[in-house]
Amino acid sequence: MTTLHLVLGDQLSRSLSSLRDIDPKTSVILIAEVMGEATYVRHHKKKIAFLFSAMRHFAEALKAEGLEVRYIKLDDPDNTQSLASEVKRALAESGADRLVVTEPGEYRLLHEMQSWTDEFGIPVDLREDDRFLITRAGFGRWADKRRELRMEYFYRDMRRHFGVLMQKDGTPEGGQWNFDKENRKSPPKGLSGPKRLSWKKDEITREVLDLVEHRFPDHFGRLEPFHFAVTAEQADAELEQFLTEILPSFGDWQDAMVLGEPYLFHSMIAAYLNAGLLTPMDVIRRAERCYFDGTAPLNAVEGFIRQILGWREYVRGIYWRFMPDYAERNALAAERPLPALYWTGRTNMACMSAAVNDTIEHAYSHHIQRLMLTGNFALLAGLSVSEVCEWYLAVYADAYEWVELPNTLGMALFADGGLMASKPYAASGKYIDRMSNFCGACHYDVKDGEGERACPFNSLYWRFIAVNEERLRGNHRMANILAGWRRMGDAKKAALLSRAEHCLNLLAEDKL
Repeated sequence: MTTLHLVLGDQLSRSLSSLRDIDPKTSVILIAEVMGEATYVRHHKKKIAFLFSAMRHFAEALKAEGLEVRYIKLDDPDNTQSLASEVKRALAESGADRLVVTEPGEYRLLHEMQSWTDEFGIPVDLREDDRFLITRAGFGRWADKRRELRMEYFYRDMRRHFGVLMQKDGTPEGGQWNFDKENRKSPPKGLSGPKRLSWKKDEITREVLDLVEHRFPDHFGRLEPFHFAVTAEQADAELEQFLTEILPSFGDWQDAMVLGEPYLFHSMIAAYLNAGLLTPMDVIRRAERCYFDGTAPLNAVEGFIRQILGWREYVRGIYWRFMPDYAERNALAAERPLPALYWTGRTNMACMSAAVNDTIEHAYSHHIQRLMLTGNFALLAGLSVSEVCEWYLAVYADAYEWVELPNTLGMALFADGGLMASKPYAASGKYIDRMSNFCGACHYDVKDGEGERACPFNSLYWRFIAVNEERLRGNHRMANILAGWRRMGDAKKAALLSRAEHCLNLLAEDKL
């Protein structure tokens, strides 16, 4: 009796449910690199290299335990390049009569796996991914009781349930749940982040980098220099550096953006969490200790924990509750084709150039750049929801559909009609000027809305309001903005709309 245990590329945790009852005498572990998963969107070169290297290192760690691992490299001559086909081939060649799998993080794969029992003719034990802190059913029970599914209230319930940053009387540390107002400081001149850990590339990683450069030469992004941790030990060291050296400053500058500083004081652990090299509750408890030990202030610790205990768990819950129909939502009827600048970074807008070029270089940009630059611009310009979502899924090393889709479609693009966000995250150049130093080096004038050098964000913002006025009429949080547009003089309205259309024409011509 042989059991085949499948491990996916984002399931690199020894605590994985499909590995929990592994038996060295009767179990075979399958890990496979396949083109089908590497190319269903044109993933960033660094993303592919990170995952392949981490997968190979994880396989070696399992082998060191004395476990039998069937590892299929991308360039193995017998590789069928399909996950299902590799499972079928492994079943036949190992003689396994049972398959154990942890549920994947993407609907398309789960839908495929649910047919494997019939397709392969053997029992398939499809187990829950209990590395997350709330089950899909648990989120469903929370959601069933509420008319609006706001993250803030979900986060408070998670804090209470797990006793995170809570006092004995059931109230939150510091007397409030959320310290966002303290986390929105504008960056002072000269603000820079600390130097991050870098890792010497071993033979496995060098082999992977050569493979990716050879097999994916036309994929988005720059492969070198390669800076990712590729083992749980390395990821843990990066987390420890963040907690001890960087977290104290994270809160104050959480929303700041600085030219030439893609990381500032952000943790950069999302790729490691989402691939399984770190586990969320361990990260949360270690961050919480920093507050109780007095090594990091509450606004920093709470803001960091909220991203994991709140947002990460919440967006996963939203994804599984509303898929597959969620991916088809387009409440604002946004259909404009994704412009070239999202792939090239070529634009006269300093902020957009910085955000896209950071993404090209690092397969990373922090959450404010994603939401308030590339996301905000896509919202204002009415870019195709499906194309924007595919771009976010492809270009970031931490992106999997369960986390990317709600954050992009729901938060950045308001395409779910307000299921996640209480209002569109639309902003003019004024916000970017306040939270960054980009505008001082820009071709455009952030204080102008209508002239030849007027910041495109300004006119596109008012065009967005005008185009969506009827759709947003019932949103009380938009009432003042809509009233301001109605009070505006006809001549000014016409000038703003004319400037916006000119900007959209330049965008289409790749000249903006």
